[in-house]
Amino acid sequence: MGVLWLRRGSQSLIRTKAILRDSRSSIYSKPPRNHIGAGQSFFIMSVFAVVMLAPAGWILHHIPEYRQRPHPPPPAKT
Repeated sequence: MGVLWLRRGSQSLIRTKAILRDSRSSIYSKPPRNHIGAGQSFFIMSVFAVVMLAPAGWILHHIPEYRQRPHPPPPAKT
């Protein structure tokens, strides 16, 4: 039983190697077609930061309002 498990494991590793070899063959490195300047990079990173942090900031800013809301009644037991 252990030999069968080992054989199946080695076959799956061989398949994995073949898949990785195929995917690596499609990856190539060349210089970029369009140069991205420092201003564009700064703008994109700023937009990304605002988009990621704005919802969290909204929630943290409104925590006192959320605490003052009346709690919903407990569900009725049947």
